[in-house]
Amino acid sequence: MTHSLLLAGVALYWLPASGWAQSPASATPSAPSATAPAAAPTDLGQVEIRSNRNNDTEVRRESSASKIVIGREEIEKQGDSTLGEVLKRLPGVTVQGAPGRGGAIRMRGLGGGYTQILLDGERVPPGFSIDSLTPEQVEKIEIMRAPTAETGARAIAGTINIVLREGQKANPDDLKITRSQEHGEGSTMLSWVHNLKTQPLTGTVTLSLMDQYRPDESTSVITSEPGVDRIRANESLGHRKALHGNARLQWKGEQGRTLTLTPFVVYSDYASPGQVQISETEGGLRTDSAQTLNQSIFAMARLNGQWAQRLSADDRLEVRFGLGQSKYDFRLDQTGAADVLLFNGFETQNFVDRTGSLNGKWTRAMDNGHQIVSGLELESVRRVEEANAAVDEDGGDIRARTMRWAAYTQDEFKINANWSAYAGLRYESILTEGTSEQGLKSNTSSVWTPLLHALWKPDPAKRDQVRMSLTRSYKTPTLYNLVARPVPSREANSPTRLDRVGNPDLKPEMATGIDVAFERYLSGGGVLSANVFHRQISDLIRYTVAQQNSPTWAPGQDRWVSSPINLGDATTQGIELEAKFRLDQVRTGALPVDIRSNLSLFSSRVKQVPGPDNRLDQQPGMTANLGADYRVRSLPFTVGGNLNWNPDYDTRRSEQQWSYQGTKRVLDVYGQWRFSPATALRLTVSNLTPRDYLTSSTYSGNGVSETARNTSPSWRNVQLRLEMKI
Repeated sequence: MTHSLLLAGVALYWLPASGWAQSPASATPSAPSATAPAAAPTDLGQVEIRSNRNNDTEVRRESSASKIVIGREEIEKQGDSTLGEVLKRLPGVTVQGAPGRGGAIRMRGLGGGYTQILLDGERVPPGFSIDSLTPEQVEKIEIMRAPTAETGARAIAGTINIVLREGQKANPDDLKITRSQEHGEGSTMLSWVHNLKTQPLTGTVTLSLMDQYRPDESTSVITSEPGVDRIRANESLGHRKALHGNARLQWKGEQGRTLTLTPFVVYSDYASPGQVQISETEGGLRTDSAQTLNQSIFAMARLNGQWAQRLSADDRLEVRFGLGQSKYDFRLDQTGAADVLLFNGFETQNFVDRTGSLNGKWTRAMDNGHQIVSGLELESVRRVEEANAAVDEDGGDIRARTMRWAAYTQDEFKINANWSAYAGLRYESILTEGTSEQGLKSNTSSVWTPLLHALWKPDPAKRDQVRMSLTRSYKTPTLYNLVARPVPSREANSPTRLDRVGNPDLKPEMATGIDVAFERYLSGGGVLSANVFHRQISDLIRYTVAQQNSPTWAPGQDRWVSSPINLGDATTQGIELEAKFRLDQVRTGALPVDIRSNLSLFSSRVKQVPGPDNRLDQQPGMTANLGADYRVRSLPFTVGGNLNWNPDYDTRRSEQQWSYQGTKRVLDVYGQWRFSPATALRLTVSNLTPRDYLTSSTYSGNGVSETARNTSPSWRNVQLRLEMKI
């Protein structure tokens, strides 16, 4: 049934253009009965009335580079509590982790670091997760499938730009109070958006408060040859108290001068008491258990600013800056163990990141239709980390920094009525260095990235178009990849319970990409698109497992260690299909149901790893969404839902390593009753049909075989939200 619905939605791509022209509004009216001749009509030209959704679609349509724009209407439609829940429904986007638990945001199924995440056009600071943002804080989401010189080329999979709320002085304030329940535990959230009504300063202030309880359970079964079987069960209840606040303040002066300030504050206090129990069958049944207490505090303050001034009728200068600091304190205590299979002790990690950036951009509009943009970027990140990495050993401290500078230029121009194009060139240099007990480690990389985009409209009077992109992009090693402190396993060391170390000799991954897309824009605001992409990747970074001598934790003994290396070359390709329309646009007389569907198919191959299943890490074979929204005409009631589906898949990571990712199927439904234009009550049920989340990892080689299978249950989440405009 699920496959049929998905394919039915996507099959609408192939309907002929004439099939989309009929709607109740476009039916031919009957002739007037009056006998007097009608006055000659006056041609006022084409008149279009657009909603915000239509405006977002037009921005997407007119952009030379491929771009998807999701505005406020779509962001708030489902009643999501986190931004990750909004993103998981977008074409080609996947969210890692168990259903309802959030996780890293990916595009095109690629792993960490392939998707560039921006906040108001700036790279997010270290330690900050966009999944911690609430939808009320966001004005729009921009998804760019191919990189541009201005937004940056560290985007092999693509770029997601989160734009924070903009002030509208004519709008009332928004107040939302949410109460939710999951597996018997209740949570409360309050969100307030205040629009400034002063002059000449305008803007908005957004505040979100959270008091959340969230249960967590998992069971791991570890099977080894020769004959060691181990079962580990974890159970905990997390309690998070958080405050998120941000503002966008704008001053407008004469001659096109504007100053925009965007302060951002995050505070999160988390505590999770729990217990762990291990049973092992080697040499007879042995068991051990312990109590755990996981505590962390994350605090961040940041100020972004932008000064813009028109230098002439054709020239504009923008200067952006950012200053911020984040602090993270983590402690894990493990007590009550009998020191048979578990260890008593603690693990700590405390770091402070200080970031600063300064960017300048000059825009010149030429008489011949060219628009040239050139810029210079500077960024600095400094980290001071103190850690007791092992359960009972000192892991050492780290002082590290990253310095980045980039220069770019791009030209966007219209060739004729049918063709427009974009050409860009970007150079970026990154220095990363850190000092730990292993000494000074440093890494320098520099990359040239040429970028070409073209947009072709076969008939400018119609709404069909084709996009083409040829780009160079890259993925840099992270600070953690390069200078991570050695972290030993919390349990007995084995091929699936590994120590972890960094590698200061890593090189950046480079990718050459081709994108081709067909788009059809419907008069009612819908869109049909089919996008094909291919990436050729060199110097692929992957964590591999090997036995190494460890003078720190076990002098004279070999231990199983996971470390990143440049493995070799890889390719990935896929097709992304999207269909958004209103049902009565397709069939005259049908209900005005908004349909949202997308289907993405992926494949990849790592050349240095034997097949089958030698795919890139964390890339499913497909991801799909089918959603619908319907506003009942006779009642102030709107109902809708969405089905998100990712099938299971195996990945061969090396000649000896495999991993498995189970099926994810998440059904969300909602209903909203509007009492008045200013007040509504919304009921949202997320993960309506919960299922267990399954993962596993296997190592087989060198006379050793071990498999770790992990099962995590998920639960239904019920939210009741009062929405008011005051």
